[in-house]
Amino acid sequence: MKTKASVWLFCALVSLTGCAVGPNYQRPAAPVPPGFKEAEGWKPAAPAEPASGTSWWSVYEDPVLDDLEKRIDISNQTLKASEAAWRESRALVSEARAAYLPSVGLTAGATRGGGRASGPGTGAAVSAARPSTTFQVEATASWELDIWGKIRRTVEGQVANAQASEAQLAAARLSAQAALATDYIDLRVADETRALLDVTVTAYQRALDITRNQYKAGIVAKADVITAQTQLGGAQSQQLAIGVTRATLEHAIAVLVGTAPADFSIAPAAFGALVPVAPAGVPSRLLERNPTVAAAERDMAAANARIGVAISAYFPDLTLSGLAGYASGTASALFKAPSAVWSFGGNAGVTLFDFGLHAAQVRQSRAAYDVAVANYRQAVLVAFQQVEDQLATLRILEQQYAVQEDTVNSANEAVRLALNAYKAGIVNYTTVVTAQATALSASHSLLAIRQSRLNASIALVQALGGGWDATTLGKPSGAAAELAAGSGR
Repeated sequence: MKTKASVWLFCALVSLTGCAVGPNYQRPAAPVPPGFKEAEGWKPAAPAEPASGTSWWSVYEDPVLDDLEKRIDISNQTLKASEAAWRESRALVSEARAAYLPSVGLTAGATRGGGRASGPGTGAAVSAARPSTTFQVEATASWELDIWGKIRRTVEGQVANAQASEAQLAAARLSAQAALATDYIDLRVADETRALLDVTVTAYQRALDITRNQYKAGIVAKADVITAQTQLGGAQSQQLAIGVTRATLEHAIAVLVGTAPADFSIAPAAFGALVPVAPAGVPSRLLERNPTVAAAERDMAAANARIGVAISAYFPDLTLSGLAGYASGTASALFKAPSAVWSFGGNAGVTLFDFGLHAAQVRQSRAAYDVAVANYRQAVLVAFQQVEDQLATLRILEQQYAVQEDTVNSANEAVRLALNAYKAGIVNYTTVVTAQATALSASHSLLAIRQSRLNASIALVQALGGGWDATTLGKPSGAAAELAAGSGR
């Protein structure tokens, strides 16, 4: 008996020093390459590190974009929903931690009652009992002892959930910023396309004037004039059509910054020609920089904690409870010593037979953890894929842009030569039309390649986390706390 008592005492002491059932969390290994394959032999044409914090878009050096991006935190409704979900997860952490301490209550009341009494004999009623009043004031306390670590594992899981929610908020924030930057660049490309078409329409109008003069002089046929008019009309149609694209993009930007499209406009302007690209860095850092990966890792930690919560159901729940107060038949004597009442006790409860319920719950928790591990490893692979995709896109498009730039220069020179030859009567107007169409198509392609390069640079910054770092999770100075402060919470 002495040996058994010693064993129980030892177990109790170990439990009270912080032992918790279930596996302690260790981050599982994930496939991390030594370097980015697509970064080999390639250097950014205009390398630029994103600014500190979340101002990564400052590398594009556009004041209008800077102003719009700053409005994301203030007015974007999707981001506000993510921020509210993060605050909810933080509240759940506080709720779980409250279970560490006893709950204390206070009750006060007065009860008045009476009845009738039956005397001896054949059941005849004799007299009515005099009504009486009872006054009472009692303080109660209840405390569930966390011997097996159930509460600790619950708190551990809620903390991980809150950190995952914060990482998801960072991912939503980065996604909204990237979507805004992409829409803004597409809008500026639409502005430059309109400018290109303006120049083209002017050139086509000049060519039509020349053709008319040639026709009046009897040098060319009426068909040349009609061809020139047709070509001019086609360019003017494209000039008008680009307005639809621009208006749609402007409306999308308005929604991203939380403004009704009717109250929002952006003046046409050109965009910088440089494509600032952030160096990719070391692949292992991507696990900390990419908020989607960080969220998946924290989900995994929460799932691991839930295994401990499930295992703790095998062990008895131990609760201490107590009561202290006063009860008296008269209010004047309520707080005097003879009226004092108290009680103290404890209870333990354990399930003896549940027909496999707890075992199934543990298996479910372990399976959920395995799902979280697989999701985490998949998130890592997808993150590496996104970086590799954008590195390859930027490398190839940089080469394509250089080739297309030479093509545009050659096409413009061909237009000049064809028009001079036409004026001299050496070639027919079909040659001029063909050269002009080729030049316009080449210029369109150059703009499209530039647009793709800029969008790829944004996608690369997004894949690299935009300067975000998982080490800020759970800290008051984190981006989520700044966003909450900006929301007036």
